[in-house]
Amino acid sequence: MTMLVDEARAKVNLSLRVVGRRTDGYHDLESVVAFADCADRLTLEPGPELKLETAGPLAAECGEVADNLVIKAARLLAERIPDLKLGAFTLEKVLPVAAGIGGGSADAAATLRLLARLNGLSLDDARLQEVALLTGADVPVCLLSRACDMAGVGETLLPMNLPNMPCVMVNPRIPVATKDVFKALGLRPGQLRVGAAAVIETPGWPSAGASIGAWVKVLAVVSNDLQAPAKKIEPVIGDVLNALRSAEGVRLARMSGSGATCFAIFEEAGRAQAAAEKIRRDHPTWWVHAGTLS
Repeated sequence: MTMLVDEARAKVNLSLRVVGRRTDGYHDLESVVAFADCADRLTLEPGPELKLETAGPLAAECGEVADNLVIKAARLLAERIPDLKLGAFTLEKVLPVAAGIGGGSADAAATLRLLARLNGLSLDDARLQEVALLTGADVPVCLLSRACDMAGVGETLLPMNLPNMPCVMVNPRIPVATKDVFKALGLRPGQLRVGAAAVIETPGWPSAGASIGAWVKVLAVVSNDLQAPAKKIEPVIGDVLNALRSAEGVRLARMSGSGATCFAIFEEAGRAQAAAEKIRRDHPTWWVHAGTLS
């Protein structure tokens, strides 16, 4: 069979509310998730043996192949589907790791999409959905790879219609462990962070066809609850936010996920490009992407 190819697009949390911590230790979240036009590239050459090779500018950051979420997702699916066709994966890594943009989760999701194509599975196959959630909380939304309101521990997804938003994404090339950020948040098992009153007061999201300005207005009311604890762990996140907020034409700047990647939304693509060029000049070691969120 011919080689199969898929794109593992970066996810960006436009908002992220931590509702509370469940008694099993997991955190309930509510987040508006968009996807960027930057992505890792995953290929699958069908064959008798499950293998993974890494390539690309950030391949060295992938760690041990045996621990990669590509392998984890494939093995979990093979446990649930007898005689699952597998093969050799090659991951071209361009997204920074431990960066709050779901790079590993997007890779795992691309793995499941490729295996679904190879084996004639529907993406709404219950076994595929189960493996996505077992692999990681961000994998279900990355499997869909479209804007969603994500809730619970990642299992509840409500597709949304976002306008194409010019953006700049910046990572200072310092990994931030998600578990450390949640530890710094400091919620005990069973503790709620958001009460009923706060849920009622949450603004409604704009309807389909709404402008960038309408979305920025509503997003400005909410926040990313992990931004403050992440900044305590890595103060450089504050430097990234300052660089983005000082750009001409920026409408909103915020951290994505558990960091350290931050993003800024613009209404004009030219201003996003200009901001990215300036940040690259001022901070040549940072990872910078100018593109579109949708």
